[in-house]
Amino acid sequence: MKNRVNIIGAGLAGCEACYQLLTRGYEVHLYEMKTIKKNPVQKLDTFCELVCSNSLKSNEITNACGLLKEELRMLDSIVISCADQCKVPSGSALSVDRNILSTLVTEKLKEFPNLTIHNEEVCDIDTTIPTIIATGPLTSDKLCQALKNLFGQEYLYFFDAVAPIIDADSLDSQHYFFADRYNKGTSDYINCPLDKEQYLAFYNKLINAQTVTLKDFENDKVFEGCMPVEVLAKRGVDALRYGPMKPKGIWHPVTKQSYYAVLQLRKESNTNNLYNMVGFQTNLTFGEQKRVFSMIPALKNAEFVRYGVMHKNNYINAPTLINKFYQLKNHPNIFIAGQLSGVEGYVESISSGLVCGINMAKFLEGNELVDFGRYTMIGALPNYISTAEPTTFQPMSSNWGIVPPLDVVIKDKKEKNKKLAERAINALKLLSKYK
Repeated sequence: MKNRVNIIGAGLAGCEACYQLLTRGYEVHLYEMKTIKKNPVQKLDTFCELVCSNSLKSNEITNACGLLKEELRMLDSIVISCADQCKVPSGSALSVDRNILSTLVTEKLKEFPNLTIHNEEVCDIDTTIPTIIATGPLTSDKLCQALKNLFGQEYLYFFDAVAPIIDADSLDSQHYFFADRYNKGTSDYINCPLDKEQYLAFYNKLINAQTVTLKDFENDKVFEGCMPVEVLAKRGVDALRYGPMKPKGIWHPVTKQSYYAVLQLRKESNTNNLYNMVGFQTNLTFGEQKRVFSMIPALKNAEFVRYGVMHKNNYINAPTLINKFYQLKNHPNIFIAGQLSGVEGYVESISSGLVCGINMAKFLEGNELVDFGRYTMIGALPNYISTAEPTTFQPMSSNWGIVPPLDVVIKDKKEKNKKLAERAINALKLLSKYK
């Protein structure tokens, strides 16, 4: 048996790092406290729980997150492999049954004899033991304090929000239809249209609705990718129509009618009738969510099985603390994975866990660490967060802006993204160090 490695946190990043080390023969001690103490958004006792959306975003490689998933498939990601096995219909996106995903990953990890699971809260870091910290953006208060002491600085933070979930049987079938944007996919989304009068009435109620008061809340601490719908709406009357209620590319499959605004609902799993309000993460009080969202015609009698909530997310100042391998500069036997590291998003967290697992093994073997390069999305993310401006650093998700431009100018966006994706995949194929 090879060296012992501690992994703290059994979320997406922790599970991915765990798998990478287990398959390389390392003795892994995985610490997870959720069976004895859950954070405000956890519901399951099993590992790898998706607590916000059940969508891992687009599967198309012309999308930055789609490319990242394809890279992870090439690198034998356990989480993406399991996600592919429990996907639910959602057009060109990879959305999953979150309960099945959690169970599947947990069962596969427990098959390894070199895994020891500790159901306990970690309150301190033993810097003499190789450790991957993947405790997520809702790291416990005691461990937060220990990490502050280790880093010698305060965390940064932003506020994240979760969208409501609705029972589809409670929707008004006269006011919705099934379709995917631009008719891509297999018509998996429930579309709830509004005309101009309905939209303006809804908009005015939304921007004046009561929100939950958050301790230490600051408007500039809301991450753009998880902007509460009511905060986004206050940016302008058409902000929602260019965001989560964008009508472009959506029309009635029979009448071909287009609409002023459209709310989309995405299925939560293949085995139930629950749908997520796409892009409608919110901090409204539960009563206001019911009152305001029910103004959308299809939702006038909607039964909300889970209301949206908002919570504080912690992340480190990555440029000052870690290198492009997610490795602490001052403690090279400690790696930081997941959203705690400064990446944002499910797939991004998975990718950081994979890189940490591979490079922890390389580090312990005394070998050169794997640099996946800036052409790949999996390499561009840590390259970016480790070199960004520290004074203005915010979490970063996968996007084309963090990879170098092509040598030639291509005006067509989709064609350009295709070439960027092909370049990344070819670069990853040429990289043999990770094997």
